[in-house]
Amino acid sequence: MRIAAALVALTLSAGVAMAAQCSPDKLGTERVQPVGTKRGLEVGLKTYPATIPLADHEVILTFDDGPDAVNTPKILDALAAECVRATFFEIGRNADALPQIARREVLDGHTVAFHTWSHPQPTMRYLPGGEAAARADIFKGMISVEKAAYGRDFTGLDPKEPKDLKPQAPFFRYPGFADTAELNAWLAANDVGVFGVDLWASDWIKMTPEEELKLVMSRLHKSGDKGMLLMHDNHPWTAAMVPALLRELKAKGFKIVHMVAGPGNGPTVPAPPGWRSETERVIGALKWRLDKKSLGRIVDGPIPVKPAPTE
Repeated sequence: MRIAAALVALTLSAGVAMAAQCSPDKLGTERVQPVGTKRGLEVGLKTYPATIPLADHEVILTFDDGPDAVNTPKILDALAAECVRATFFEIGRNADALPQIARREVLDGHTVAFHTWSHPQPTMRYLPGGEAAARADIFKGMISVEKAAYGRDFTGLDPKEPKDLKPQAPFFRYPGFADTAELNAWLAANDVGVFGVDLWASDWIKMTPEEELKLVMSRLHKSGDKGMLLMHDNHPWTAAMVPALLRELKAKGFKIVHMVAGPGNGPTVPAPPGWRSETERVIGALKWRLDKKSLGRIVDGPIPVKPAPTE
């Protein structure tokens, strides 16, 4: 508990220093929100009936599926130019391949968390090896990210469970948001939080940066002008869009909140009246990606992009 409190204090002080160095014309990072995952956590209104508390016009920026050799550095440059910090949910094998970029994310002050090792297609629910295979992929990804991003060395320790790693940011996001009750219980027993999202950029669909910016701002407004936003740092249209997004957020009076690991559990706020999960609809749309001829063979990696939407 003392270590966790010290890390939070250090992060908060670093955030104050960053704000002091950032000129008024930059978007900046308004505040740091410690998030505790003791005994598990499930947040993100697209999937769960709770989320991180945000004030009006507060936004949390998150990115999945990196690091990417070309696009992640462009996004990091854009964030640094505006003194903004985000959370990156990394694929373990990408971190293995590009440890210098994963490490840069941490050195730039971002939170780096977990998104499995292989990002199995279409989701982890359909892995031939079932829950055991899913656990193994998640755990392998955690080890890869801890080593690449945070410079951890587990030589001689032989960790068996996520809690043995004492992860720097015990935040996990499922590919396609396809959780299971069993995996959520396992993660909770290991004090790992499960993060859905409040709104998404749909940048798994190929579109122009201008189309993506318009879509994001529209959805942000429909979400009550606040929320946790999901983008992907492996797509060139998103990398090209992020600088304009940060300028637009500044112009419209939005503030950036940076999530970091904290003690205890939460904080969270409940979903608004009439809430319903969109997870099952999304997962159902992915089922066709199973190759029936190969008896449910899963193809590794993020979902290939589709043509831009007409909206």
